[in-house]
Amino acid sequence: MPDNEQNSLLQQLRSRIAASGAAWTAAETSMSVLSDEEFRRRLGAQPPPGKSLSDLQREANAKRAALRAEVREAGAPASYDLRNVGGKNFISPIRDQGNCGSCVAFGVCAALEGTFRVERQAPTNPVDLSEAHLFYCHGRAQGRNCDNGWIPDQALTACKNTGIVDEACYPYTAGDQNCTGRCSDWQQRLYKVTDFQVQTSTAAMKTWISSKGPLTACFIVYDDFRYYRSGIYHRASDLERGGHCVSMVGYDDNAQCWICKNSWGAGWGENGFFRIGYGECAIDSWQVCAVEGVTAPQEGDQEIWQRNRMVTALWCNDQVRNGWIYADTVGWRKLGADTDVTFANMLSQSASAKAARRPVNFLEKSGTIKELYVL
Repeated sequence: MPDNEQNSLLQQLRSRIAASGAAWTAAETSMSVLSDEEFRRRLGAQPPPGKSLSDLQREANAKRAALRAEVREAGAPASYDLRNVGGKNFISPIRDQGNCGSCVAFGVCAALEGTFRVERQAPTNPVDLSEAHLFYCHGRAQGRNCDNGWIPDQALTACKNTGIVDEACYPYTAGDQNCTGRCSDWQQRLYKVTDFQVQTSTAAMKTWISSKGPLTACFIVYDDFRYYRSGIYHRASDLERGGHCVSMVGYDDNAQCWICKNSWGAGWGENGFFRIGYGECAIDSWQVCAVEGVTAPQEGDQEIWQRNRMVTALWCNDQVRNGWIYADTVGWRKLGADTDVTFANMLSQSASAKAARRPVNFLEKSGTIKELYVL
């Protein structure tokens, strides 16, 4: 596109942003200089079967007022940013998916890496998972490629059932591959998701981010988003370009926005990140996935006794037997129980230990507590 035409489009966009009262800056970016086809290949999240992006936008519009009005759950702070938790950054570095619709793999891996760090309270842990293994092996097995993208819950199911290797075992390069790039010992280098869930409440999303780690989220990308430089994005275009997957790493109730990690390189947006308004472009109503835990290869399915740990926080919701404790030095662990009575007993013991400042011993397997004793 000639420079004068590009400048004219940019000025028109800035005028629309100003007229709408939105608070974000549009400028020429690494995405705005791409052709429409090249930009489309920087996306890749597919809508659910039987639905279009327009369907998702209509559903989001209907829910927007309710989502913005929804209050936080008790205990969740008014704002939270996993890049700065008391000076600690739990989010892995920005990546670049390049000329391939593999954004789902990047959004999922970012959430897994952040969850892994938060679980262990280890912000400097160098965990770096292979988007190539996730997309070119697991995605390819499901018929996914750079042109047709993927769906987060399917990617997370693969991470749970089979697992993915580290980046060094299968380094990412953009372009369809046939899963031949794995290292020879890849089966001994698998990280696995213990479980995941789809979030449907913005209040629950905020609680999860502020207590357990980042989320994976999909949203609709309109043409103006490619010009995003900084600020809180609210769309000023009606031209759909496709679906995209990112990782939510924070939120701010005062500014009414989510903070997200993108996969277009550190030179785009706010050093690779962006902020987007609550209820905007279906980002909090399309598909938001929460990772319950991540195990490292050396952990596998081993049963491990954790001894003399202090319970410093508890979390549960209205789902059946869904309760967690935060134990010092090891992070969040799920209370596993086969019956309501056993679950209630473990939760009660944990609460008593926290209140009395008494240590506990517990037996865990893949991030789930099987037995717990108050000392």
